[in-house]
Amino acid sequence: MIRTAIWLLGGLLLGGVIHIVTILALPSLAEDTSWTRIEDYEASNRILILPAVVPGAANPLRLDPDLSYGICRVDLDEGPAYLSGVLPDAFWSVAIYDRSGIVTYSTTNRDGIGQNVDIGIFNADQTRLLAQQQIDIAEGLLVVEAQSDDLLIVVRLSPPHEIMRPRFDAALSQITCGPRAS
Repeated sequence: MIRTAIWLLGGLLLGGVIHIVTILALPSLAEDTSWTRIEDYEASNRILILPAVVPGAANPLRLDPDLSYGICRVDLDEGPAYLSGVLPDAFWSVAIYDRSGIVTYSTTNRDGIGQNVDIGIFNADQTRLLAQQQIDIAEGLLVVEAQSDDLLIVVRLSPPHEIMRPRFDAALSQITCGPRAS
């Protein structure tokens, strides 16, 4: 009886471990991820405005139809990346994702930043150089340290009315993204 209980307990524990390992490993084994879908867009070192989501149409990135989206891929191997510009006076958010979909940094206009966005994104080596004052930065630059070099920046704007979307998209297209020209 005790021997059977021990075997049952061992089987349950082994099954639980296998279950947890499988669940944790599946995301890294997936081939069709948001990152691979975004790689198809030409958004390297520039803001790309994503087309508005039409209700009932395919929405592979699962975007909110009420928001305007701009994406920019950066590679910190090329040097620090910067996101700069002025956004409309309405709700906006900026999020920086690594390849696995983990948010490295996120902010909104409700953080007291206002309409001006000026973010510098650095990897650990670049941050060290920054601390040693070997990289010059502008005053007021928000410094973000990323753990990986390949990043995706997503800027979301929320036009209060649909008729304002073209104006918001135009403001979004004026945002600069990528390494600064020397």
